[in-house]
Amino acid sequence: MKRISQYSFGSIIIDGRNYRSDVIIFPGRINPSWWRKEGHYLRPEDLEEVAAAKPSVVVIGTGASGVMHVPAETVKWLEDRGIEVKVARTGEAVDIYNALKDNTEAVAALHLTC
Repeated sequence: MKRISQYSFGSIIIDGRNYRSDVIIFPGRINPSWWRKEGHYLRPEDLEEVAAAKPSVVVIGTGASGVMHVPAETVKWLEDRGIEVKVARTGEAVDIYNALKDNTEAVAALHLTC
């Protein structure tokens, strides 16, 4: 599983590589340029790639200040597909993901700014 060693506003280091745009971390790969239809509003269609991977849990990082909104309908959409959802500001989401990644099939969808 991928390990996040550092996060700061606009930057994240995963397995020693620095990324400067929003990412989705899957067990075997990284989507290094995750973008949403509406930048700070997370819709189900923004997570189709996550749902297709069928993880046990998805950790959603809402940004350094928590600006990205994750509506209840998006959470329900994932839960209806059997995916547990954890939503937190990105700094906390990194800690949650790192704690889960070795014991469960976890995916992290992380907004790096705002």
